[in-house]
Amino acid sequence: MRAGLAVCLLTLVTAWAFGVPSDVPVIPTPAHDPAIIREGDWYYLFTTGPGITIQRSRDLVSWSVVGSVFRTPPDWTYRDVPRFDGTVWAPDISFVHGRYLLYYAVSSFGSNQSCIGLATNATLDPHGRLYHWEDEGKVIGSLPWKDDWNAIDPNLAGDDEDHFFLVFGSFWDGIKMAAIDPDTGKLLKDPPDLISLARRPSVAADPIEAPFIFRHADMYFLFVSFDYCCRGIRSDYKIAVGRSSRLTGPYVDRDGKPMTEGGGTIVLQSYDDVHGPGHNAALHDGDTDWLVHHMYDGTRGGMAVLQVRPIAWSDDGWPVAGPPLLAPRAIQ
Repeated sequence: MRAGLAVCLLTLVTAWAFGVPSDVPVIPTPAHDPAIIREGDWYYLFTTGPGITIQRSRDLVSWSVVGSVFRTPPDWTYRDVPRFDGTVWAPDISFVHGRYLLYYAVSSFGSNQSCIGLATNATLDPHGRLYHWEDEGKVIGSLPWKDDWNAIDPNLAGDDEDHFFLVFGSFWDGIKMAAIDPDTGKLLKDPPDLISLARRPSVAADPIEAPFIFRHADMYFLFVSFDYCCRGIRSDYKIAVGRSSRLTGPYVDRDGKPMTEGGGTIVLQSYDDVHGPGHNAALHDGDTDWLVHHMYDGTRGGMAVLQVRPIAWSDDGWPVAGPPLLAPRAIQ
């Protein structure tokens, strides 16, 4: 048994050191609400957790924890969201105007008394001289007695004209968008003029959340998650998408149905021991586009783990989720 383990470890080390693909499976890393970006030879993964967990990898399969954004959540989060329990939700990472912008959400389960905050850094290398996360405070918030939307699940999206928008939303009246000043990372106008991007007609029965906008071939694709997460193997979360020629929409699905009227083409849903795949991000990486999401692993009692899949594109320009990466791959 020890000899077999040694052979497996040697195979993995060889694959990592020389960039040779290996058939040795790697246990998927725990993750919920993943966001991903590449800096140099490293992929960095940010996930929901008490201080936002940071992991990194060279091959998108073998991940190691390298720290967290916060040692403790900023003081303002407890003041603005009294029921906040310290778990920071749904980070989003972008590189804009020479610095990294990390948006995050604070809320409590089932409430729309929520806020989206911003933290910034000059580098993601935890050993870099300039490495330091600076909290920039609240960007936008929602209140139960005032708003029919929920300020969680942020995603920053931009176009070629340097226009940036924060996309967000969960349940309630669906997915919204607000203009952002890229120099500050804060709202361009406060209070903002909200744009509605997607909703489902029956909020209670047909949940929608976790927006992510990805550009491909001069089209913008709005990924969202339908139905329910966070129930282990009983989760029926699924990833849906619509597209638009304009960043601000309108977005329609493959059948032409507007996402503001409940439209959305399913990209990935439960199968075999993959339960409730959802809350995805996407990454353009050289010649490959990656779909990054969590799922509830039926082989591990419903644990939330990371999956990374290549995106293929159909002849008519729609995303198709490929099989998940399960073993180290050659570093490109």
